[in-house]
Amino acid sequence: MTNEDVLKALSNVQEPDLGSDIVTLNMVKDLLIDDMRVSFTIILTTPACPMKDLMKNASINAIKLLVNKEAIVTVNFTSSTTSNRKDAKTVLSGVKNIIAVVSGKGGVGKSTVSANLALALADGGAKVGLLDADIYGPSQHIMFGIRGERPLMKENGAKGLIVPIEKFGIKVMSIGLLIDEKQAVVWRGPMVSSAIRQFVSDVDWGELDYLVIDMPPGTGDIHLTIVQTVPVTGVIVVTTPQLVAIADAKKGVAMFSQAQLKVPVIGLVENMSYFSPEELPDNKYYIFGKDGGKNLAEEFDIPFLGQIPLVQSIREGGDAGIPAMAANNPVTKQAFAEFAGAAVRSISMRNANIAPTEIQEILE
Repeated sequence: MTNEDVLKALSNVQEPDLGSDIVTLNMVKDLLIDDMRVSFTIILTTPACPMKDLMKNASINAIKLLVNKEAIVTVNFTSSTTSNRKDAKTVLSGVKNIIAVVSGKGGVGKSTVSANLALALADGGAKVGLLDADIYGPSQHIMFGIRGERPLMKENGAKGLIVPIEKFGIKVMSIGLLIDEKQAVVWRGPMVSSAIRQFVSDVDWGELDYLVIDMPPGTGDIHLTIVQTVPVTGVIVVTTPQLVAIADAKKGVAMFSQAQLKVPVIGLVENMSYFSPEELPDNKYYIFGKDGGKNLAEEFDIPFLGQIPLVQSIREGGDAGIPAMAANNPVTKQAFAEFAGAAVRSISMRNANIAPTEIQEILE
């Protein structure tokens, strides 16, 4: 066996999302051949890649079929998260991908989806931060069980930086960590925009593969401030199946699809899709309607990232400060893990096929 033989065989192994083979994409490194033993490393586009087992099996089969059926093949994995940032990196310089999670209306579980997306990405090995940008109704400090805690400060030249609180392996920052919960945030738009900019520029986020931003519901000042302040890789739209939620979700999709914003929609996820009683796990009751989010994704020709069931433990975990991905319920963990896997695949394809991420200049 020769290196050329092995590489020729591996050129038949496709990266499922990027539309080319792993050799052409320069994903094969450290190829070693010792008698009948072949070992190499595949560099994934994200540590949370859901397709690694598929590529591993395809690689082994290609070598055994096209080179030597007696070969003993060892496939290792490492990762280099893709990014398509071409800005000056004056803000969030160490962050590769910035993902905004949005919804057209409140009450669809956007914060729950944001929290568990961040945890699922971290569970796959990525470095992840979570910014709660819902200034008027923050909830991530509750969902992560850090209410009452206060972030520390660190010196950084002439100004200090806020150190986000780390919980369950991710960095979390929320206005709820800085104010008294009993006090309402009664701020006009410019004050809110200023706070958002501070959360971006005055927080020590460090090196991250993904920064997930939990946006407020609707379409307004904070959304415009975010895209004018940081280069958003793309947005994930959260909806529930019923008609009222779908009507508002359309506005969220439309906002980021208009020409002046140019922020790609990574995909749409349908939350509270169906209810399965714990004693009847195979039964699905479509309380809020069926496939509304799936149909909306097809209508706008955007990726459909999955369906999250309506499960009591998801609500209980959020209230108790232990999100579903940090608990031990296999049903909910699987649902969020599959959703996150679809999201990272869509992000990788976005980085490979769409124009570079930019900070948006919006005419007032």
